[in-house]
Amino acid sequence: MMARKLITTGSPFEAKAGYSRAVLDGDTCFVSGTTGYDYEAMELPEDITAQTRNILKTIEWALGEAGMELADVVKVQVVVTDRQYVPAVMEILGEVFADIRPANYLFIADLVQPAMKVEIDATAKKRS
Repeated sequence: MMARKLITTGSPFEAKAGYSRAVLDGDTCFVSGTTGYDYEAMELPEDITAQTRNILKTIEWALGEAGMELADVVKVQVVVTDRQYVPAVMEILGEVFADIRPANYLFIADLVQPAMKVEIDATAKKRS
């Protein structure tokens, strides 16, 4: 039986709120809601496109730490703070997941900080 593995970016948000960026449990990886921070620079770009690309970079990194890749994603959940952001976010998701085609859920809601425009979480299952 495979042990549970906790994956962290080292972000102060994870430590403060008591969560992991991702949790690998068996052949399934649950990636927490991820916002558009650039963890190398520890800054949040204003642009919705840059935020979305940063999110996917972080998710891809977390999956890599779990021994997985974006092709293993079976579900994504997306939160945008304004309806106007949907086309830009969907275009990027369409590029990244065109051949993967995970289940997808999108809704509009406020996020923790006003500068955050999009948050995405993902669930991945290791392919046999």
